[in-house]
Amino acid sequence: QLQASGGGLVQAGGSLRLSCAASGRTFSSYAMGWFRQAPGKEREFVAGISRSGGITYYADSVKGRFSISRDNAKNTVYLQMNSLKAEDTAIYHCAAGSGPPGSQRSYDSWGQGTQVTVSS
Repeated sequence: QLQASGGGLVQAGGSLRLSCAASGRTFSSYAMGWFRQAPGKEREFVAGISRSGGITYYADSVKGRFSISRDNAKNTVYLQMNSLKAEDTAIYHCAAGSGPPGSQRSYDSWGQGTQVTVSS
């Protein structure tokens, strides 16, 4: 089970930190990722991280602004979001998978999302 939290309303240029707590599985055995879906748009890959945390991937739209990390001792993955833009507004979901963290097809377990709203 995956549970995301940390969303909210923030002004453009601001920051938020999302968290995703995992239970019911061996957390360190899975790649973890963040996805987002805005109204009327398809789900979009945001970032992925390898099992150990040593390898990360980012969508071009968030490179340099977002940072994904994980704490395997706490069974938690994070998404630090800086310099937020209005176009970052979406529901953010975390996901777990067994394949390469940079491939969207790797992810097969999803949690409930958290809403991020950026006002311009």
